[in-house]
Amino acid sequence: MTTKHQFCTFYVDDLFLGINVQQVQEVIRYQEMTRVPLAPVAIRGLINLRGQIVTAIDLRCWLGMPLRDPQELPMNVIVHDGSNAVSLLVDRIGDVIEVNDELFESPPSTVRANVRGLIQGAYKLSDRLLLLLDTRRALAECDSRSAQNGRLAS
Repeated sequence: MTTKHQFCTFYVDDLFLGINVQQVQEVIRYQEMTRVPLAPVAIRGLINLRGQIVTAIDLRCWLGMPLRDPQELPMNVIVHDGSNAVSLLVDRIGDVIEVNDELFESPPSTVRANVRGLIQGAYKLSDRLLLLLDTRRALAECDSRSAQNGRLAS
């Protein structure tokens, strides 16, 4: 019997990415952000989410991609990092999809090196490749970058 998983999907540039739906608190439109002085470039700022202060991380920066055009506003995918929430800024939202475990593979060799470390693996869908974002590793890497830089992360 194959196990099925549900993923919240989104796009960052030409990458089709997904996160386990259980890690996603909510998906919201662009929110005004307060910049954090001396923060790493991937930390775009802080948003106020109904009284909770949430760090907004731009996945384009994180993945070493060009910055988005200032007129193009990102979407927020709010994910849980243990007891904290973090906003991942993405270009656009996809759907919640369900995939079979048997479609899961290691990250393909064609995935750029700076992206490969943040990807758990890939699902071969009929029309495209879904890259599974390793949110724990990515958030830990962001925290370590902040600590190395001696800068405020949240």
